[in-house]
Amino acid sequence: MAPSHQKNNSASLPDQTLVVDNGAFTIKAGFTTVSPDPDKDCRVISNCIARSRDKRIYVGAELDRCIDFGEMVFRRPVEKGYLVNWEAEKEIWERTFFDKDARLKCDPHETNLILTEAPNAPQTLQTNCDQMVFEDFEFASYYRCIGPVLNAFNDIPSLFSDPPHDPSLLGLPVECLLLIDSGYSHTTVTPLIYGRPVHAAVRRLDIGGKFLTNYLKEAISLRHYGLMDEPHLVNEIKEDVGYVTSEFSRDLERTWKGGAESSTRKKTDDDGGGDGIVLDYVLPDYSSPANIRGFSRPHDPSRAATLKRLGAAPG
Repeated sequence: MAPSHQKNNSASLPDQTLVVDNGAFTIKAGFTTVSPDPDKDCRVISNCIARSRDKRIYVGAELDRCIDFGEMVFRRPVEKGYLVNWEAEKEIWERTFFDKDARLKCDPHETNLILTEAPNAPQTLQTNCDQMVFEDFEFASYYRCIGPVLNAFNDIPSLFSDPPHDPSLLGLPVECLLLIDSGYSHTTVTPLIYGRPVHAAVRRLDIGGKFLTNYLKEAISLRHYGLMDEPHLVNEIKEDVGYVTSEFSRDLERTWKGGAESSTRKKTDDDGGGDGIVLDYVLPDYSSPANIRGFSRPHDPSRAATLKRLGAAPG
């Protein structure tokens, strides 16, 4: 975590502050000003440069205009949580923050920047980041820190514990906090004491959403369709039908048994009711803007058996 920097200590800081969480898969960015329109001041932007099969190039937020994600190729400036390609990242930032039609358009000379980074980042990458922010983008001032320190630890007790009997204790921050940040390519576990990270105790695991997407891509390609060149599509399948279970052993046993057992999903309520574990997923055909994302539906055993006899993959 770096101290704040200001180009001219004698000048007053601008009123506008831009907060950027520069993730490997998306950029979460917004201004600190309170606005009745949250979509205007806070945005989630794809942090990539993509090329479609018809050779069109999409940079950052331009990916939202794409209607055919088949065989899409991605170039991502962040690898394993660290920003290693400023050439690509600069192009994404310019389209996101400085273009005349950008939703988060700002004048860097009149804007403060708060930028997050992965814990324990190499010093060389931190130095490169500082140089880019001041020498290329010329922000008025900026503060570089790790993401976990920006948690609202004052509000956490109200979410996970009963109100204290003593009203004077309301609003007090938590003393100790363990923050798990599971991102695109890695997961970090950061302990904090009164909001300050204990750097020596930070732990990193090189498993994230990318690992799960690749695993699902291989499983589908082995059993059904060849989707090794469709990372975007497989990621959408994971987001649409994947879930976290509190009864892992029971749900795993149901998937092994198949048949009627697998058609009864774990019950999320106390009474044990829920949907089926097995779902059919209808792939998009990209024929129109309305068909650029697939959808799931309840599993139909009879239809699946018919498709199996015909030699076709279900879904």
